[in-house]
Amino acid sequence: MAAAMAAQQFLLLCLVLVCTTARPPNIVLIFADDLGYGDLGCYGHPSSLTPNLDKLAAQGLRFTDFYTSCSVCTPSRAAVLTGRFQTRSGLYPDVLYPGSRGGLPLNETTIAEVLQDHGYATAMAGKWHLGYGDNGTYMPTNQGFQTFLGIPYSHDQGPCQNLTCFPPDTKCFGLCDQGGVLLPLFWNERIIQQPVDFTQLVPLYVAFAEYFIAEAVESNTPFFLYFASHHTHYPQFASAEYTGKSLRGPFGDALMEFDGSIGKLLETLQKFNVEDNTLVFFTADNGPETMREFRGGSSGLLKCGKGTTYEGGMREPAIAYWPGRIAPGVTHELASTLDLLPTIVTLTGASKPNVTLDGYDISNVLLKGGQSKRKSMFFYPVFPEKAQGVFAVRYGRYKAHFFTKGSLHSETTRDEDCDITAKLTPHDPPLLFDLESDPTENYNLLASGIPPHLQQILEIIKREKDNFETEMTFGESQTAKGIDPDLEPCCDPTCTPKPLCCQCSP
Repeated sequence: MAAAMAAQQFLLLCLVLVCTTARPPNIVLIFADDLGYGDLGCYGHPSSLTPNLDKLAAQGLRFTDFYTSCSVCTPSRAAVLTGRFQTRSGLYPDVLYPGSRGGLPLNETTIAEVLQDHGYATAMAGKWHLGYGDNGTYMPTNQGFQTFLGIPYSHDQGPCQNLTCFPPDTKCFGLCDQGGVLLPLFWNERIIQQPVDFTQLVPLYVAFAEYFIAEAVESNTPFFLYFASHHTHYPQFASAEYTGKSLRGPFGDALMEFDGSIGKLLETLQKFNVEDNTLVFFTADNGPETMREFRGGSSGLLKCGKGTTYEGGMREPAIAYWPGRIAPGVTHELASTLDLLPTIVTLTGASKPNVTLDGYDISNVLLKGGQSKRKSMFFYPVFPEKAQGVFAVRYGRYKAHFFTKGSLHSETTRDEDCDITAKLTPHDPPLLFDLESDPTENYNLLASGIPPHLQQILEIIKREKDNFETEMTFGESQTAKGIDPDLEPCCDPTCTPKPLCCQCSP
């Protein structure tokens, strides 16, 4: 009997040691730019060549009802890293610019900070767009990322005539924002190239990511990589390997290069034998900029795109991949970029930030195919106002629009509701759509009055909206702090005349 008890105690001790010494999972978060719900092959596009994302979807968990927090870049990027609506952190209205005085407040806690405090190596490659500020105050290296290679804002926020894409050596159409500095490429806090050579940029990001992963594996350190691609934002570009190779012209070339970079990241994980202990999560910041026509992406069957609170602006493709832990399949559970931070906290054992979070832990959805804790989603416009509140609410299968408005970003579609000429319109009762039977938001269920069976649903949605808005605290607007051209990053701060003199080569 004593021997049996001793054996049981020894077995229990072994189990405890295994549990306490198991290495936490690595995290790779891949974020696309201005990518529509209908742009990928695995989401139904007939001519997109995205074999790596298609494979990721086939071997991972593909979401059908995954939402971003806003339909433009800066606020959506703040939300994915903090798990909080942009209204809390002050990343509203609209987006930050190269000379913006504001940025993501340093007292906000990012996924990188949470994981760095938990012993992770952290790195970011790509587009930041959460502020540069005075001498780089708001750069990623001040927000939890130990190393950074990328551009602080969108690549159309400055003269982009140096872009070449399709065919080779032909200047891209579109002049982007004139009068500012040429696009700078940063290594941590230092500019290493200005203007950026876009034909070599993505290969550089991939090499950076591989080096980071190799160093982390060699030092036996769990890692977090935030790979924030510039693709497929206008104007599109691609390296020589992908230029002219797609069926969709310049947009397709950019999408192919993005897909290729994901393939190379997966190869790196396999090369260093860490694929089975790495959660790879892919999604995008907002819907397509349809005003760019065939160079603006596709919402698929969804209504409108970037800049609106319709489904095409807010619902995004999303895939979770973790061999041996996440079963292949498709989930219709409701989820959001806001849910990534609390989920990563659960999966890694890191400490949850002591702030109000708007996200939910969806690890049950990922690992067990269970139900989401998220029952509702709130849709703020690009220019939110506390007195006005949210424009729309999704609850379960239903979505209610209390306000609608078109956007310049969503022009050129045949739907007049998407166009900039579609002015702000309040709706009382709200427009109500069943997104499971009508994801295109075509048929207002309340067009002829409020049927008895929908009265209770409408009351629940209004109560959810009221409770959310009562609890919401708007932070100080960072974009309202204004713009100072002297803050624009320049590789030679003492040169004249600016901005033309801000040029340097590696």
